[in-house]
Amino acid sequence: MALIGFGEAGESFARAAAWTGRARGWDLLERRRAAMADCGVQAGCDAAYALAGADAALSLVTADQALAAARDYAALVAPGALWLDMNSVAPATKRTAAGAVNAAGARYVDVAVMAPVEQRLGVPLLVSGPDAEEGAALLQSIGFTKVRVVGDAVGRASAIKLCRSVMVKGLEALSAECAAAAEAEGVLDEVMASLDASEKPAPWMARIAYNRERMATHGTRRAAEMDEACAMLESLGVEPVMSRGTVQLQRAAASKEPACL
Repeated sequence: MALIGFGEAGESFARAAAWTGRARGWDLLERRRAAMADCGVQAGCDAAYALAGADAALSLVTADQALAAARDYAALVAPGALWLDMNSVAPATKRTAAGAVNAAGARYVDVAVMAPVEQRLGVPLLVSGPDAEEGAALLQSIGFTKVRVVGDAVGRASAIKLCRSVMVKGLEALSAECAAAAEAEGVLDEVMASLDASEKPAPWMARIAYNRERMATHGTRRAAEMDEACAMLESLGVEPVMSRGTVQLQRAAASKEPACL
């Protein structure tokens, strides 16, 4: 098999796997190609060498290079081989990449990596596309232990990943904004204690239904309150990036008008 891209994900996976003698790799950066030998991956002199004769290619480049890699290297992939796109990009981007790969005679598989790659071969993977079953079987054969097929449409696995990221990464950013303001006002301990006291564990479907109802019913008042929160953040030197979005979405929910951030 071939590894296209050898950043954090590629190195984490290769270090945990028994791929010595089974994998060749290519990365645009010379220092990353030099790191391959320590992980049992034979560095190619170019992408063509890495891909020559490979039954499968794992695309593990940066998100902004995922489509370019598919377009640039599709013609180098053996006919019928699998191109497993494991990059975190939009479903539409994956469908465009699939068009390039399939047109060249290879088979495209959408793979979403659903947790930090520090979990190595135990990281959960979602797989979709017409060749998802074969792609999942291959991933399992090379050592991945948590692989699940979620449909036969390219983009479905990535849609699950990125919709989840809206929540997970959004909460990270929102918590940072909240903490920065609380620290600046000297009330961090009290704010954290208040949040702990109000925490009510519930399934996410129930939480979202509740949140939507609250926004529709009280969005106008809550938007006004968050306008004041934005003013406070600005006075403390904290850019209210997330809070401005909250104002817009709360107001839109109350007016039943679509929000556009």
